[in-house]
Amino acid sequence: MKKTVKTIALGAIAFMVLACASQNNQANNPQRPSGRQGGGPSFAQLLSEMDVNKDGKLAKSEVKGPLVNDFSKIDADSDGFLIESELENAPRPQRNGPRP
Repeated sequence: MKKTVKTIALGAIAFMVLACASQNNQANNPQRPSGRQGGGPSFAQLLSEMDVNKDGKLAKSEVKGPLVNDFSKIDADSDGFLIESELENAPRPQRNGPRP
């Protein structure tokens, strides 16, 4: 009986340690950085990844991923560049399937 209680107690402690470690790891290393309320990267993150000529704005030739497809929708003044205010006011992309 004592051995069973010890085994259950050790199992519960191990479970709690693993759960806490996993939660801490997720908080410190999210799979996708979230700089905006919508869950996507912030403008600063996009600039650091895509602004090839470092002019502080994104040309269509510089953007990648979903921004390419939605460029004309986001480029409110149709000047061929995306700036921070245009990205902040951009319509949120439609998601396929349920959100986690």
